[in-house]
Formats: sequence, C-alpha cells, structure tokens
Amino acid sequence: MTLTLPPPIRFGREICGDLAQGERREWWLTNSLGGYAAGTVAGTLTRRYHGLLIAPLTPPLGRFLVFAKAEASLLYQDQVIPLFTNRWASGAVDPRGYVHLESFELQGRMPVWRFAVGDLALEARLWLEPDAHTTYLAYRLVNPSSSSSSGGSVRLRLKLLVNARDHHGTASPGALSPVMEGEADRLRVIHPHWFSLYFRAQGGSITRESSWIEDFDLSLERERGLPDRDRHLCVGQAELSLSWKGWVGMVASLQPETSSLEEAMERFQAHELKVLRRASTGVKEEFKAPSWIRRLVLAADSFLFARPLPNHPKGESVIAGYPWFGDWGRDTMIALPGLTLVTGRFESARRILETFAEFIDQGLLPNWFPGKGETPEYNSADGALWFIEAWRAYVAATDDRMALKRWFGVLEEIVRKYQQGTRHGIGMDLADGLIAIRAPGLQLTWMDAKVGEWVVTPRQGKPVEINALWFNALWALASLAEALGQSDLPYRDLARKTQRGFQRFIRPEGEGLFDVIDGPEGADRAVRPNQILAVSLPHSPLDATAQAGIVRQCGRELLCSYGLRSLSPAHPAYQPHYQGDVWARDGAYHQGTVWAWLLGHYALAHYRVHGDGAAAQNLLAPVGDHLLDAGLGTVSEIFDGAPPHRPRGAPAQAWSVACVLQAWWQLEQTKD
Repeated sequence: MTLTLPPPIRFGREICGDLAQGERREWWLTNSLGGYAAGTVAGTLTRRYHGLLIAPLTPPLGRFLVFAKAEASLLYQDQVIPLFTNRWASGAVDPRGYVHLESFELQGRMPVWRFAVGDLALEARLWLEPDAHTTYLAYRLVNPSSSSSSGGSVRLRLKLLVNARDHHGTASPGALSPVMEGEADRLRVIHPHWFSLYFRAQGGSITRESSWIEDFDLSLERERGLPDRDRHLCVGQAELSLSWKGWVGMVASLQPETSSLEEAMERFQAHELKVLRRASTGVKEEFKAPSWIRRLVLAADSFLFARPLPNHPKGESVIAGYPWFGDWGRDTMIALPGLTLVTGRFESARRILETFAEFIDQGLLPNWFPGKGETPEYNSADGALWFIEAWRAYVAATDDRMALKRWFGVLEEIVRKYQQGTRHGIGMDLADGLIAIRAPGLQLTWMDAKVGEWVVTPRQGKPVEINALWFNALWALASLAEALGQSDLPYRDLARKTQRGFQRFIRPEGEGLFDVIDGPEGADRAVRPNQILAVSLPHSPLDATAQAGIVRQCGRELLCSYGLRSLSPAHPAYQPHYQGDVWARDGAYHQGTVWAWLLGHYALAHYRVHGDGAAAQNLLAPVGDHLLDAGLGTVSEIFDGAPPHRPRGAPAQAWSVACVLQAWWQLEQTKD
C-alpha cells in the first residue's frame, strides 16, 4: 500500500488577504521533546505563546520562548518590500506584509507560505527537527521573474528576534542581556550560565545587532483578560540570495551543529510518512481512511513527548494541549488509546502507562504531573479509573501479558484503595457499591474549574461518570485477572453489586441519569454529558432501554457539531459563550461550553444503542471541517455552546483529537 500525506489544507487570497481570517487560523509544530513553534497564517503574534522555537530549558516542561520571529523583507528592484506583519499597542498594523500573501498551505504539518509581488513569487517553509530543539526556515523563488532572469538580483533580509522568557509570561525591561558572537553565516546568542541559541544562515550572511522592539500587541491575550504587550530583542539581520533553483534559509537551534535545509526537510517529511505508515500497520490493503482522519493521525503524534524518569529513562507522556497545558493524568489516560493504540504506537502506550504507574499513590493517579523538583497533585477521583481502562485497551490491542503481570498489583491496589477509602473522601459506599466524594471545596472530577475558593461545578456526592468508570474498571480488572490465570470472582462480584447500586442514577421518568446522587442537596437533575460514559465505555451497568434514554437526552439537549455541551441550555446556569477574563471563562467552562472529547463517546454510545456504524461515524464528520479553522489540522479543546460554536480554549487538545480518532477507528471495525 502506497502511503501519501493527506491533501494540503490550503487557503488563497480570500483568507490570506483578510487579516482577521488569517489571524484566527494558526499552525502548530512540535518536536517530541515538549518544545513547539506556533503562529498565525498572517504571520502576526497574537499570543504570548507564538514563536518559532519554544523549548523546555528546565525539563521536562519548563518551556521558554527563545526564538520569537524572523521578519522577512524582499530586496528587489531597489525596493524593500516587507513580507511580515505586526500589530502594535497603538492599534496600528504595520507593516502589512500579509497583503502579498497569495496562498498558505499546511503540507502534512509543515506550514508553507507563497508570496507574490508583481512577477515575483516566493515560497517560505518552516518546520521543527523531530527530537531536537531546532527550527528550520527555508525560502526559494517559485519561478524566475522577468527581472531576476535578466540578471537582477533578488535578496531576502531577515530580522532575527529572540527572547528568553517563560512562555506563560511577557518580557520585562532589562531582563535580557545576552552576549553575542559570530561571523559570516553564524551567530551565537549566549545567555551566560543558562543556554545558547545558535543561528546559521544557509545561502547568506548574518550581521549582528542589538535593539529592542517594543509594544507588540497580543490581541488574543487581551481577549482572555491577560497582559497583552510584549517586547523582543533583535540580535541580527541575515541577508540571503534567493534563487529558484534551490533553498536558502535560516537554522535556529539549541545545539551548535545542524544539517542542510534539504536534508532536514527530507527527514521531516520522512517522519510524517512514518507516522502514517505505523498507523496503517495491520490494516487491510483496501482500507483507506479519509484525508481528515489521516490528518488526525499526524495531529496525534504532536502530543506525545519524552519524559524520562530516574527509574524509567525512556519514559513518555502526553501534552494535554497546546500551548498552555502540561501532562495531566486524567487527560493522558483518556487520550492514550486514540494517540497510541489506534496509531500503532504500542511501545509508546506501554511507556506512558509505566511512567504514570511510578506515581500511583494511595490508589490515585496524579492529575497534575510534576515538573523537576515539584510534587504531584492527587486531585482526581477518576484518573486512576481511566488508568485501568487504558491498561485494558492496551492489553486488548497487544496481549502484552508480561507488562500486565509486572504492574497488575498496582491496578489491584487502586481498586483496594477505592474500596477502603483514600484521599479527599474518595471511597466506596458499602451500602450500594458506589464511589462517593465527600471532601467539600475541591474539584475532583473532570469538571474541575475553580477560581480562588469558588468551585464552579461542585459535584460532591456520587457523580455519575465516576461510577460508570468504577463499574467499567471492575469488569476490566476481572478480564485482566483472567488473562493472568488469576481468579476474577472478587471483581465480578463487586461489579454486580455496583451495577445494582447504579440503577439509582436512573431518573424516575426513565430518560437520562442524575448527574450526582447523595449530594448535599440530594440528587442533581442538571442535564450534563457525564452520563454518556455509562453507555460509551466497554462495560455498561445499564440495560438497553436505559442506554437508549441517555442517548436520546444527550442528543436532544447537548449534542452539537463538534461535541457535547457541558450543561443543557434549559438550565438557568447555562452559559452560551466562553469568553472574557479568567473568572468569566472559568465560570462558563463546564456550564454549557462544548467539549470535543465527548463527541467520540457520544458516537460510540449511539452505535451501541442503534447498531448503525456508518450513522454513528457520520456524527464525527463535522470535525473534518473544523480542521480548516483555529489550530489547523488539529482539534480545539472547547467550543461555544451557542451557534456557530466558535472554537475556544487551547487550539490543539490531545483528548479532542484522540477520542474522535479512537471512535472513528472503532466504528470502522464494525463495517463489513
């Protein structure tokens, strides 16, 4: 089977020439080490997180912006023609280089710009070296212009803007004073006792400079109610001689030695094909995934990164979302099947499971995974239950009983601690076999928004999805015990008790489930999407009638094109839009905002009820359209509850990608 990249995501002047449209579409690149690069189609900096190299200078995830921008200008026929665009604190947009942008393409994950100035056309490409903190910028003329072919030279000038600030912040005056050295085509920017950034011009030279450029306007940060000004240090200008016969460009790296542009580009493209090839392993020859699914396979690769531990040097983990999330226990386990098992990355799946197994404590999985010298936070009632489900999925896909045997005791300990009771009042009620959360003032479910002391969605009591996961985990552990030749009866008996208790969630009117029972105010009747897990997970505690009622209710009140609303619009606390400052946004986070990761679970639940794989799979199709908006080629974290469901939150979210990909793949298996 011949593998090719999916057709490029492409925009012409109708998008590229409209600044607002060009700015709302972003490209994202990652390097498997926790580093990334990001920007807009228009080339403006609208986030504090935009830059050409953001690297974890204090691993694993102490990420800093080190290379902010390369401002390109054409030197052509005695003219200086800016191809870059900047927004300023004054409100001005100057220069307006985007007006020369004829097209933009995302080829695989590589952004490609084509600028047209009269009879001259220039192509620019950008990519990150896999497994290295290195950025490549490549340029070439698309064809000889009438002037260049008659002997006129065409040159490109690049202003190199750097920084050395935390990617969550903005630069402070006087905080950056690097030492610079170099000659001809090389420049080294030295931050004493910290790190060095190496520039190399291929096809030109670099002239040193040192000048601050102030008052960049970060419009998306202002929209989020956060500081919206930044400044960057120009450390030099590179001048390149353009040709239509080959590539010239710039390399920026945290290591001194780098490759030629052509070799590096070939490696990047080979890596893209390797990702697709690995995902196709074992698939029938006639199987052909649609292009948007192949794009999701590439997107899935962007969230996996190396996280070595003292006892596990080849450890791996999952970035929950770009740009501001790290690796979170719950998100990682929910995303693991879609990111690794569907894509053929079985070794990565095992390494992730083993990495997190090192941190299981008192039966809980850390929700917030620690950085160097930091303490993990065990504020998740469901992370360990998702951990068991991830192990079930891994063993089902690989039959890796050796790894299961090594870590089965950890899984047993999780169940034991949930039975006996563990941190935060999390434990099983002996009367009905259900898991309760008794600690007030804490956000322990995935609906975890908290501002100051305000827990936006308190779910104290017995949350429905926690208990759907508990039932599923018990049956999963029974099957895993059986695979190891051990007795499965204790888990099956406990699962049956939990199943009987779970019937208490069914509403008296018979359609849908309570969101929480036995809470401080009794049963919570709010219509939320948490109940869908009682149908979508491999093991359901409900009969077909109850399952059908859940799917009907969620479909009628919560389903949107890109996911499920977190609260029914009929509820008085419903918030249709996710916008404003931190208080406003967190207040809407789980009060009506649409979550993309739930779309895959709804599709699987729909199939379980109706048995029509094609119809269920078709529910996922709108995501293919979304890949042309916001974070290009990937899936946003959340969307407004109200139409047109504008993408919000992180523009690239692991479980959004993974759950859609996993559901599509599972539903594909149901077809003849």
